[in-house]
Amino acid sequence: MSKTVSKQEFALLVRQYAPQVTDFAQRIVTSREDAEEVAQDAFVKAFHSLSSFRGESSFLTWLLRIAYHEALNRRRRRRLPTVDIDAASVVSGFAPLTSDEEADLSTGREERILLLEEAIGLLPPDDQLLLHLYYYDDRPLRDIGYIMDAEPNALGVRLHRIRKRLLTMIRQQEDE
Repeated sequence: MSKTVSKQEFALLVRQYAPQVTDFAQRIVTSREDAEEVAQDAFVKAFHSLSSFRGESSFLTWLLRIAYHEALNRRRRRRLPTVDIDAASVVSGFAPLTSDEEADLSTGREERILLLEEAIGLLPPDDQLLLHLYYYDDRPLRDIGYIMDAEPNALGVRLHRIRKRLLTMIRQQEDE
């Protein structure tokens, strides 16, 4: 991508990517209005920082990285409460999930899907975002790492821990 982009060309990029950036931001800030403001701020910052775009990632990935940081800043300013379930449900160790555990996380049954969605909703926003980017958007850990300023290997470990937590949470919900 050329680093000298006219305002009209950039307006085309905004129209093309605004829905994705806004949806992405909404996963972090939750309010649609805040997400739209985050997206707008991200586009303004991207326009002014276009010369720093080195092409090491796609333009969208670079833009999502900017939106991620803008959304975190907005969330910090608003001090939105989050539920930290780590202390209550962290499973130590990094052993791979057993086939029984994999089956327990399987979404083959409708009630299991509902339990999984409910459990995901209890996770901190960053964990929800990581799951969404990896499983729903099918983004590689390298791109997610770039967006979230994290090492891909660390994100892989984090995904493993999240899956273990979700498994524990689902089993607790089923026992209730």
